[in-house]
Amino acid sequence: QGVFASKVDAKDKGLEVVREIDGGLETINIDLPAVLSADLRLNEPRYATLPNIMKAKKKKVEKVKPEDLGVDITPRIEVVNVEDPPVREAGQSVGDVEELVGKLKDKGF
Repeated sequence: QGVFASKVDAKDKGLEVVREIDGGLETINIDLPAVLSADLRLNEPRYATLPNIMKAKKKKVEKVKPEDLGVDITPRIEVVNVEDPPVREAGQSVGDVEELVGKLKDKGF
């Protein structure tokens, strides 16, 4: 499995994945198609600079409807029933350990 991947390289007919395990790092080869999950060390984050933030504020965002992209958004899940969880009983305060043990014995614990 390509889980906890910290380095991914494309090879002949698949991927070479370096993954983190308890004892260190393990290198495995995976055939494509494959599903990978990434470790935090896979990529270094890019931090936005103030000039780029200002440019992004001015940039227009194109609004596209799903129908324009040919995407079917009809719901495929039918909600049959929704119920609230049962109401919890109120807690009880006990003065000391003996009272606690007595109440637990009365309840059958």
